[in-house]
Amino acid sequence: MNTASTVARRNLDDLQSPRTGMPAQDIETRIVRPVGALGAGVADTPWPSSSGSSDMSRLIPRGVLALLVAIFALLLLAAPGAEAASKPTVVLVHGAFADASGWNGEIARLERRGYRVIAPANPLRGVTADAAYLRAFLATIKGPIVLVGHSYGGVVITNAATGNPNVKALVYVAGYSPDAGDSVQSLGTLGNDGKIGPATLDLRPYPAPEGSPPLEGYIKLGVFRDIFAADLPRRQARTMALSQRPAALAALAEPSGAPAWKTIPSWYLVPTRDRAIGTDVLLAMAKRIHPRKIVKAKGASHVVMISRPKLTTKVILSAARSID
Repeated sequence: MNTASTVARRNLDDLQSPRTGMPAQDIETRIVRPVGALGAGVADTPWPSSSGSSDMSRLIPRGVLALLVAIFALLLLAAPGAEAASKPTVVLVHGAFADASGWNGEIARLERRGYRVIAPANPLRGVTADAAYLRAFLATIKGPIVLVGHSYGGVVITNAATGNPNVKALVYVAGYSPDAGDSVQSLGTLGNDGKIGPATLDLRPYPAPEGSPPLEGYIKLGVFRDIFAADLPRRQARTMALSQRPAALAALAEPSGAPAWKTIPSWYLVPTRDRAIGTDVLLAMAKRIHPRKIVKAKGASHVVMISRPKLTTKVILSAARSID
């Protein structure tokens, strides 16, 4: 962009100097003065015909043409999609008891930096079904991808990214990072800090596919803020509790497949007051997968992407810049 600006300035100087062969005001007159009956007088140079480019070159000196080309180049470089095309696409995957609006803070910050960002809905119906859904979604994206998962979304990205050569980085934001055969239930045994379980869930029936338990879980309203969003204002946490998206019980017990983190570089953000999965469980998983970096969000709850969007964005950018 600096080079194009220099060319534009140089050509503007040329336009105002004797090197063009005529003063700038004469050039303007020859180009824009009305011709014949269209104006008050007759132009001293006829409008270019189709006889060839020589007529145009006589009307528009070489210096002016160079200036127009330089301006056009500047416009192309300033186009909104020019910078984004050279950056990876960031895909943000939410977890259970939440929705994609939890990424609003990160979306705004990443878009300001020129990244293309997409936050698809996670069906929350089961590991196999959710991973298949996300895998199909990722197949529609051209170019490199930074895949980010929060909470149960970590299970989904771990499975959906396997075998996709476009996924260049994984970011776990208070997310599960299972190995093959692990389930959300089994991973909970890695620590004692997690509070989501039978005592804190309301179960409701739903028309599940044949062979799956026809129940889905919601975090009880009375404990939602303490477990899920302790560092958010009470009114905001209450709204989240009332609008939470339930997870099918199948999502909690279904074993995970071959993990993408074994072949794709990863980053981990761990809130130190996570009472949903549990900070101790998150640290155990993080150390097990050997990410490029583990970042701790001191005092943050499970929804660290909502309470600490600046820090969460910083971790995502660290992953994105590694492949820019």
